[in-house]
Amino acid sequence: MNKKTLVIGASLKPERYSNIAINRLKGNNHDVKAFGLKSGTVAGIEIDTELMPYKGIDTVTLYLNPQRQKPYYDYIMELKPNRVIFNPGTENPEFYNLLNQNNINYEVACTLVLLGTGQY
Repeated sequence: MNKKTLVIGASLKPERYSNIAINRLKGNNHDVKAFGLKSGTVAGIEIDTELMPYKGIDTVTLYLNPQRQKPYYDYIMELKPNRVIFNPGTENPEFYNLLNQNNINYEVACTLVLLGTGQY
């Protein structure tokens, strides 16, 4: 099942987990969108540096620490994803509460582990 996924905190650096996640998502035939501070291409996916009004996003996977997430709260909730994944280091109880209030599911998990174990 293809889950359109938005990676927030996308990096051009191959050693970064967000970069590895883009590669693995693409390798698992998911439709991937990426947002980061620097534009470029990872696995054929263009990294957007402006917040785009994407449609049909199933999953938002976060690679930003909690302090850096605040400016994106409203944007993420407006996308109305089915779920938000908080990867290790992104755990954010304040944002969990906002997502709960907006009936958006969230998981504190690692995108790479979910993909690797077939639970994505």
